[in-house]
Amino acid sequence: MAGIKDVAKKAQVGVGTVSRMINDSGYVSEETRKKIEIAMKELNYTPNELARNLYHKRTGIIAVLVPNITSPFFAEFVNHVEAELYKYGYKMMLCNTEKENNAEAEYLDMLNRHIVDGIITGVHSLNVETYEKINKPIVALDRYLGEDIPVVTANHKEGGRLAAELLVKNGCRNVLHFTGSTEISSPYLERHFEFERVMRNHGINVFTYQLRLNRFDVEYYREAAKDAFSKSADYDGIFAVDELAVECMNEVIRSKKRVPEDIKIVAYDGTFIADMTEPRLTVIAQPIDSLAKESVRLLRDLMNGKSFKNKQIILDVQIRSGGTTFNS
Repeated sequence: MAGIKDVAKKAQVGVGTVSRMINDSGYVSEETRKKIEIAMKELNYTPNELARNLYHKRTGIIAVLVPNITSPFFAEFVNHVEAELYKYGYKMMLCNTEKENNAEAEYLDMLNRHIVDGIITGVHSLNVETYEKINKPIVALDRYLGEDIPVVTANHKEGGRLAAELLVKNGCRNVLHFTGSTEISSPYLERHFEFERVMRNHGINVFTYQLRLNRFDVEYYREAAKDAFSKSADYDGIFAVDELAVECMNEVIRSKKRVPEDIKIVAYDGTFIADMTEPRLTVIAQPIDSLAKESVRLLRDLMNGKSFKNKQIILDVQIRSGGTTFNS
């Protein structure tokens, strides 16, 4: 296998000249550049990308932290992030943190040790103080991690309002509402607060079921749906994330009731599984592709030393009509 010395010998230039051209670290004349390129091609020489990145004090790798990649929301988000990073020449390191208690801390340590160039995190297991000690490029998805870390989020308050108004319009009076954990500071909690505010204003009964922190697996959602239905049989409306909405639909069918005639369902997220049920779920859809693109854009700005005034990017949600409600 040819090395840099072989390229220099064939092009009849010094090793330092070849190195300058490969690393773009100094002047190389156009004539010399062409000679080196010809020599590289003839020798089938490929520069060591890792060595080149280390020369520029970067690795070309971005870590993306998610609790569980089996979650349809995080799966779609990661897919869009990877495609966006690829456009700019970056590789993605996927970090699935739910299985290990210290996984999030270990990946942050990798950033401190320059093993990755930046982090996009959608994980909620460490406290804010841990992040405040790190002066490195980090972008947060749906979590407040201190003054210096920008947040990309959907307009969850609007999402909660839209979901509530849909169920009100459908005549619901006893609604089952699955909420996220309040143990952390996150923009997504605004959808739950707004949903319940609208419901209270209309005199509608809300049965609140709080989910555990950082549990996004199908087994847990199935258990939660069964548990919620074991507590009451009087629900005529349900508001939950996509996977949990599907599990609730299964419980409705098992109880010999109909959707939407007896129970209306509004889901949240708008992932691919919302289109896999019959009837299709009525959803408040997050712009998952745009969340990914904005996360990458902000991280690239941070890595390039750019400053920004707006530390919170809020993207619009929208209603996507399905067959689990009327008048949607």
